[in-house]
Amino acid sequence: MSKRAETMEQNRAKLVAAGRKAFAEKGYSAASMDDLTAEVGLTRGALYHNFGDKRGLLAAVVDQIDTEMALRAQEIGADAGDAWQGLLAEGVAYIEMALVPEVERIVLLDGPAVLGDPSQWPSQNSCLQVTRRTVEKLIADGIVKPVDAEAAARLLSGAALNAALWIAASDKPQEVLPKAIEAFHILASGFLAKVR
Repeated sequence: MSKRAETMEQNRAKLVAAGRKAFAEKGYSAASMDDLTAEVGLTRGALYHNFGDKRGLLAAVVDQIDTEMALRAQEIGADAGDAWQGLLAEGVAYIEMALVPEVERIVLLDGPAVLGDPSQWPSQNSCLQVTRRTVEKLIADGIVKPVDAEAAARLLSGAALNAALWIAASDKPQEVLPKAIEAFHILASGFLAKVR
């Protein structure tokens, strides 16, 4: 990697880190791009060069956090025992992350308001593909009914995402969380080939 490319990558990382901090603390609307760039010793021009605008920076921050959420959920799923329990654990972990203030504000509240439908985000699509592969394996193993794997993955991923959105928007997230998890389990169990 050339020195220039390395510097550009470092600047991009600094801006994402500063954006993440500003969006978490102040929210997207109140975050000042002048303050953010000054904090990391860069100009507004560097922000525009790397992300186009404030919305582009938010998209990069959302992508980073959402990717971290998916990886964390996959780690939790991998520790759950079998593939079915892992799939459930991943969904529940994603739902529970709605209680994390940074996730709530940036990914679940500001993200959809500014960037639109989360199911269209690249990070969500990546997560969907992982879920689809898991569902395909569960179908092949006879654990899940022989249904279209992409349809099942979209419904399961969508249920977890919408549960997280519901929790983030709720006045009483701690009360909503167990209801959302219970409903997610019931919905998911409809895909089982036989009751476990």
